Amino acid sequence: MLKVGDKLPAGKLQEFVEVEGNGCSIGPNTFELDKLTAGKRIAVFGLPGAFTPTCSAQHVPGYVEKAAALKAAGVDEIWCVSVNDAFVMGAWGREQKTGGKVRMMADGSADFSKATGLTLDLTTRGMGLRSNRYSMLVVDGVVKSLNLEAPGKFEVSDATTLLNQAKSILR
Repeated sequence: MLKVGDKLPAGKLQEFVEVEGNGCSIGPNTFELDKLTAGKRIAVFGLPGAFTPTCSAQHVPGYVEKAAALKAAGVDEIWCVSVNDAFVMGAWGREQKTGGKVRMMADGSADFSKATGLTLDLTTRGMGLRSNRYSMLVVDGVVKSLNLEAPGKFEVSDATTLLNQAKSILR
């Protein structure tokens, strides 16, 4: 399992891009993690699924609300990672008004979640293999803090916790 001090594994995430530009076409675009994280400070939070109760009511809204404060603390980008396809993540981002604040990154086949060991098996609930709920601060591809939730909990991966860590680590 991924831990503080580890480099993010090689891999790809997808994002549904709403406006063509900066080398991105409209629709799903695939990004290499090593290129996407190089030289950047990224707040990453993972969650089990788009449009699910805790994720939609608390997790994503907290990061949208704290986006300016996280950026003021030195964070370059904020990513929401979930085991959903890029179309679903794009629709969820529109519904959550994440534009310009949080990048909605799709891990459609759970490859990133499996590579990091941050998976949650929800097969018995009809949801298959998902991302566990977590947050982490990544600097130039290296994990500087990691907050992993116990199953069914939402206590340590919130935006306020990661903001406080960013203020301490990125000063």
